[in-house]
Amino acid sequence: MEQRKGTAATRAKNKYNAENYDRLYPYVKRGKKEKYQRAAEAAGCSLNEFMEKAMDKLADEILGE
Repeated sequence: MEQRKGTAATRAKNKYNAENYDRLYPYVKRGKKEKYQRAAEAAGCSLNEFMEKAMDKLADEILGE
């Protein structure tokens, strides 16, 4: 019964994520992840949040927004 609860919870989380988020799979050269992780920690945010902010900033610069 416990496994069934966990499975249902996992399915619910996966369904929510699929409905509310887009997935990106960036590949970076070996060693860059650690650099980005250190920068994210220094900025006080997660690696995901750091990458999203960096992409938003660059996109805004390019698009003039």
